[in-house]
Amino acid sequence: MRIRRYIAHDILVNTAAVCTVLFLVVFSSRFMSYLGQAAVGNLPADVLLPVMLFKLPSFFELIVPLGFFIGTLLAIGRLYTDSEMVVLRACGVGPGKLASFVIVPALVASCLVAVLTLLVSPLGAERAQILLDSPRSVEGLQVMTPGRFRKQRDGDYVTYAESVDESGVMNNVFVAERQPSERGDRLTITFAESGAIRLDESSATRYFELRNGQRFRGLPGTPEFEAAQFARYGELIPEQAGLSGARRLSAIESSVLWHSENAKERAELYWRLSLPTLLPIVALMALALSRTDARRGRFARIGMALLLFLLYFIALTQARTAVEDGAGITVFVWVHVFFALLAVVQLNWERLSLRSRRQTA
Repeated sequence: MRIRRYIAHDILVNTAAVCTVLFLVVFSSRFMSYLGQAAVGNLPADVLLPVMLFKLPSFFELIVPLGFFIGTLLAIGRLYTDSEMVVLRACGVGPGKLASFVIVPALVASCLVAVLTLLVSPLGAERAQILLDSPRSVEGLQVMTPGRFRKQRDGDYVTYAESVDESGVMNNVFVAERQPSERGDRLTITFAESGAIRLDESSATRYFELRNGQRFRGLPGTPEFEAAQFARYGELIPEQAGLSGARRLSAIESSVLWHSENAKERAELYWRLSLPTLLPIVALMALALSRTDARRGRFARIGMALLLFLLYFIALTQARTAVEDGAGITVFVWVHVFFALLAVVQLNWERLSLRSRRQTA
């Protein structure tokens, strides 16, 4: 019992240290990305911190499996380098019993990841999505920056608003758009008394809506110009490719995904279930890869271990893509079964090789 507590404590301490380092790296990288968007006006500064806080659970659902994998590798590797494993084996602690010692903290960490990925992360993603979908977010914010000309779409779309009130309504709006054509660049100029970003709830798309204005369109240097007045004019604000759908999938509750027949939603559900399932398997892999000695040190096989973890993660990503294309859950099952069998073979490799040598002899 003392040996079990000793090993579990060492694994959890190393896991906490590795997770802290990984969290600081991931958090600072994501924060700098959001900060850059806020600096150029793509994201309002007042939602920056709330969005980061709501995203924290989704950070840890990926950090904890990798942190536990590295933590187990370092903790068991230390037992080998300090010759403590020799003492444990002399006390009757073989690979099977050692695996039972490691699997207990692995199951605890797996339960934590399951709570994060199935319950907490979707709730946080939903709250973050609400902030990011607000009219003052993403590309819509660029047209709402008061007193500044803003370039968008590689400079082909320029906007200006004299002032913006607290509700997000813009006053005295100017919009200039350049569209390439066979005869040259066609220019469209729009003036409006007011404007705002509107969200269509049914399609989850944003529109730039202008009221009481004039619109001029034509080819500079030619008499081909059109002039029109409008009471209300709306233009679709394009989303960044690939981001919108991924954000909304991560914000759907797991109970809703469970009853869904949509391929992408089923793939999201299987992905969430795969993260807790992955953890005990990588714990056994780390246990097998931690075998070392004092001369090589406990970091000797960490490169190979990280490569194997990366292959596991890539295989799950490919399985998710396959399910989105119409495959069933069996794709995920076979990935887990393959790496679980690989972990078992690695764990018993010494015994299997010794038996093979005896038979050949």
